[in-house]
Amino acid sequence: MINRKNRGFTLVEVMIVVAIIALLAAIAIPNLLRARHNANESAAIGAMHSLISACESFRAAQTPPAYPTALTDLSDADPQYVPDSLTDGSNQGYDYAFTQVSDDQYELTATPTTSGVTGTRVFFTVETGVIRLDDAAGDPVQ
Repeated sequence: MINRKNRGFTLVEVMIVVAIIALLAAIAIPNLLRARHNANESAAIGAMHSLISACESFRAAQTPPAYPTALTDLSDADPQYVPDSLTDGSNQGYDYAFTQVSDDQYELTATPTTSGVTGTRVFFTVETGVIRLDDAAGDPVQ
């Protein structure tokens, strides 16, 4: 008599393993997306702080003192105030808009590239350096 050993998994065993993997993925993926979302918002706040400091340094180096006319003035300077990645308009899921209101005033806004995916909150600051949230209409919250 030949003794054969059956090797392999039954269909039921494979289906149970697939169901467990699907359950774990259903739990883990939303948490990973939320963590990325939060990381993008934290990075945007950090980038805003860097840009605020760079604007102040730029202004102090000018005679007479004046804020830059565009973000690219900060990366085109020699030496650079900030790297090109912060002044190209988009960084880590956020788009940055800079407007020089006058030599003594500017507005800086960070908006999610894809609202609800790369970020939810919109950040806004002026020459005071205080980072605020915008409301849904885009008006700064006081």
